Amino acid sequence: MQIPINNAAAIGKVVRASRKAQKIRQDDAAGSMGVSENFLGKVERGSESVQWGKLFQVLEGLGVRIIVDVPESVATYLNKPANSKDKP
Repeated sequence: MQIPINNAAAIGKVVRASRKAQKIRQDDAAGSMGVSENFLGKVERGSESVQWGKLFQVLEGLGVRIIVDVPESVATYLNKPANSKDKP
């Protein structure tokens, strides 16, 4: 199922629903993912000030994948070597 994500609250809803669907308590989920229960609560509430690395730990722990849909014109820039200039 694909769900549009346009803000932190939308990710929070997905994280909470995924955890509940797996019938995992918040404290158990946090412990198994290597994050604090406080952090997981912030994610589920849609806090805009969470660490990206830990957020991806949570998503991976729940089996949630993030896919970004970008315009075709972006592909040219994604395929350039990291040290190339940002010129078209």
